[in-house]
Amino acid sequence: YFVAGYLGLTSAMCWCLMLNGFIGFQWSEDGTALSLWTFRLSSLLIFGLMYFISIATFKEVGSFDKGHPIGLFILYFIFNPFCLAVYVVLQIILVVNTLDEYWPLGNICFALVFFIIGQVIQIFLSDKICNAIKHYVDGVFFGTICTLLSVMMIYKYWDSITKEDLEFSVGGKGNVWEVKELLHEDDEFAPYAGQAANTIGHSGVAFANTNSYYGGGGQQQQAYMPQQQQYATPQQQQQQQQQHQLQPQQQQYQQQAYPPY
Repeated sequence: YFVAGYLGLTSAMCWCLMLNGFIGFQWSEDGTALSLWTFRLSSLLIFGLMYFISIATFKEVGSFDKGHPIGLFILYFIFNPFCLAVYVVLQIILVVNTLDEYWPLGNICFALVFFIIGQVIQIFLSDKICNAIKHYVDGVFFGTICTLLSVMMIYKYWDSITKEDLEFSVGGKGNVWEVKELLHEDDEFAPYAGQAANTIGHSGVAFANTNSYYGGGGQQQQAYMPQQQQYATPQQQQQQQQQHQLQPQQQQYQQQAYPPY
């Protein structure tokens, strides 16, 4: 039953990949209910068909014979490669006729080469590898690694042809950055968009007295007084009060020395 499930999932994956190759030709808008349910129902049908044929072949139900699994071989060795070949051809046509650069073709070629190498190792070289390594590892191990690399290159290809290519940017296509909205004056970070006027603090601590000129003149904010003031000694409090009294004069002097743009 596990083998039948594996074969069914493999065929469903190949079928789903082939249908995904038609999405680029806009036969149906990606993400709509029509395209999603077409993927789901058809993939479920392919999985059920392959699962039934596998179980019927293993248990020799009706005319199915496990000594001559013709139906199983047709689906696994003919139907699956056919779906993959259709997907590769469709993507080559899509890249050549639609895109301005041919870098994604390299990803498709690498995926195809890795897949073919994995299948050759798994089907034709598995016994030789198993005997050479004294039955520790067989061709399934190396075939699975190559299949994983092939899937990774398929993802790399998909990422390279999408618009939001911010992580794996190749070729001459620039990244797409969008400015959602402008920053308003009442926002939390609006003062940082303007010009920082004065920086006056106590005990070497800097406090920004920011005058925002973003989108027109703004109102000056009062200087922030640290909370440590309530724990200060009377002498320190007196010094703080003197500095606070001198603060408007210092602000006026700095604004005259460094007028805003």
